[in-house]
Amino acid sequence: MRVSPFTSSSRISRMSRSWSMSGALIFGVLVVAGTAGYAQERGNAEPAPPVASAARESIVPELSLVRATYDSIGGYLESYYVAYGRQWERWETDYPEAEQNFARRLGELTRVRLAREPLSLRLDDPTLLDHPFLYMSDVGWMKLSEEEVAGLRDYLLKGGFLWVDDFWGDAEWSNFERVMRSVLPDVPWKEIPVEHPLRHMAFDIATVPQIPARDFATAGFTTEPPDFHRSPAGNLEGAHLRGYFGADGELMVVATHNTDVGDGFEREAYGQWYFENFSTRAYALGVNIVLYAMTH
Repeated sequence: MRVSPFTSSSRISRMSRSWSMSGALIFGVLVVAGTAGYAQERGNAEPAPPVASAARESIVPELSLVRATYDSIGGYLESYYVAYGRQWERWETDYPEAEQNFARRLGELTRVRLAREPLSLRLDDPTLLDHPFLYMSDVGWMKLSEEEVAGLRDYLLKGGFLWVDDFWGDAEWSNFERVMRSVLPDVPWKEIPVEHPLRHMAFDIATVPQIPARDFATAGFTTEPPDFHRSPAGNLEGAHLRGYFGADGELMVVATHNTDVGDGFEREAYGQWYFENFSTRAYALGVNIVLYAMTH
């Protein structure tokens, strides 16, 4: 796998003060914290030195990352799977460690403050409208009720922002696209081009990073095996950054397809090699997505 390096950009003009950060800096800051930043929570390392306090000031009140919960069709290895000694529903893949790690790193690298403990809400929950940013994962077998479709539509049309991550191959994309046709029937998806502002908020992202889950990466895979995803998987090579745009041209939904950005967050403390090769790139993309959502 080849990943283009990130270079600096300073396009956060809507924030209370501008700043810029290079790819070397994100790598340097995160490597200084290294795997110790989260291994210390498991009791096997000292805390990393804090980043300068000015970088931790919030430009907005503390926000909560909200994980969307949903039902999935099928049985074992479809709607649910077993790993690490427990059963996982599809919606909770990488939850809550991915959000917890990302909240800390975002606070170190920007002036956006996220609550360390994420929330999980169903799409028909009326309190969803209290939160501007929604994260959804592993949607390849997702199904939504009429009430959930209506809830998500209402959320998006009233200004909410959705990021969908960690689904692979043609069948899983088709399932997500089918759901979105119910949610936004007149809005087609589009590839987000390299010149789009999202790809230049804090980091210039020329190539969307393809991040395999940590277990697949350590086994030598640069993508994820088709047997672990919905059939027909088709082509799993090449990560995609796709979006649904509103009438004003602004993004409402971002989909990171054929890549597992959430595992880049969750697994940063599980080995320096994975951290350096995948987590740093996951954070760069995640930072850009959140900054775009918060400033547009």
